[in-house]
Amino acid sequence: MSWFKRDTHEIVPTPDHEVRTQGLWTKCGNCGKTLWKAELESNLQVCPHCGYHFKFDARSRIENLLEPGYELVDLDLRSTDPLNFTDLKPYKQRLAQAQKKTGLNDAIINAVGRIGEQDVVLSVMEYGFIGGSMGAVVGETIARAVDRSLATRHPLIIISASGGARMMEGIASLMQLAKVSSGLARMDDEKIPYISLMTDPTTGGVTASFAMLGDLNIAEPGALIGFAGPRVIEQTIRQKLPEGFQRSEFLLQHGFLDAIVPRKELKSYLAKTLDWMTASNNTQPPA
Repeated sequence: MSWFKRDTHEIVPTPDHEVRTQGLWTKCGNCGKTLWKAELESNLQVCPHCGYHFKFDARSRIENLLEPGYELVDLDLRSTDPLNFTDLKPYKQRLAQAQKKTGLNDAIINAVGRIGEQDVVLSVMEYGFIGGSMGAVVGETIARAVDRSLATRHPLIIISASGGARMMEGIASLMQLAKVSSGLARMDDEKIPYISLMTDPTTGGVTASFAMLGDLNIAEPGALIGFAGPRVIEQTIRQKLPEGFQRSEFLLQHGFLDAIVPRKELKSYLAKTLDWMTASNNTQPPA
């Protein structure tokens, strides 16, 4: 077999032979199953094997909940840098990167439209924008949603996904807690329904203000909901926390939530609930 000579050169694949499945798969953070991203997207970012709820961006939530013909509003507000904040990275630079990444001016989108036959005002937080943190623009945007509900008497729905107040804006961020809460108090006086949906995560000043002030407080399965995080609490009280502490199932069991609603059932749940909340002479809540 002396006539056979092995070619020692490496085989370099041409572009036509490259694997084209790279980036098309992901792994479930709960059950560990490998998932085709297209299938995950068609299932509203919910694992088809275990029901784990992946994070869901604000635009997709609006598209999934509102009927065709909805309108996005209050998109022109932009955060400034009132404290000229610089830590590891200048705040202005972080804002610019988040705006480029998400295509949004800040961590929230307002929309007006219908769920079923009900006109609603919808305010949805975007966790991908600096962790969904609440600065002056987020507070003002929600305040405008409240004002729109007061003017039209349409129910308000706020979907929270946030790590809390935006520390880079200091007291200007913390002022939003009182600003939004006072607006929701006016809605309560006017008997205009407000539904709060908490997703993973809903923490810090968002939980301490508007997220827990709904006429109906609901959450997605497995969502982390609380003020301080579980690691901070454990270090403070020097005790091990119960299994599932601060997850939505734990909060429902202890009376902090009214219901846990899977993402695929949310639109029909809200439609039925809004019909009941806006009808007269109601004697019992929907099933």
